[in-house]
Amino acid sequence: MGNQKLYKGSLQTIILKLLAATDKMYGYEITQKVKELTKGELTITEGALYPALHKLEAEGLLDVEVAKVDNRLRKYYKLTENGTKETVSRLAEMEDFLRTMQTIVNPNFSLE
Repeated sequence: MGNQKLYKGSLQTIILKLLAATDKMYGYEITQKVKELTKGELTITEGALYPALHKLEAEGLLDVEVAKVDNRLRKYYKLTENGTKETVSRLAEMEDFLRTMQTIVNPNFSLE
C-alpha cells in the first residue's frame, strides 16, 4: 500500500492492540500478524518496529521476557498493567480519529 506514512503514527497503537489480544509476542511475530491481518497491505519493517517497542518499554507500557528458543535468545513483549490501560485509551482515541476522518472523507458513510 502506498500509504505507509499514514500507518507510521499508528504503529504504537497497533502493537498495543496486538499485545492486548495475546499474552505475549516477539518482534517477528508482530510483523507477521500485521501482514496477515491486513492481507499484505501493511508491512512493518524492523527499522520501524524495534524503536517503537523500545519506546513503549521505556514508557513502562511493555515488559520484556527473554527465552531461549532453538539455541537463540528471543525477546517476548507483553503489556504491563499501565500498558493495558493505555491500550484502552489509545484505541478510543483512534476510533474517535477514524470517525472524524470518515466525516471528512465520506460524510455519507457510517462506521456504526
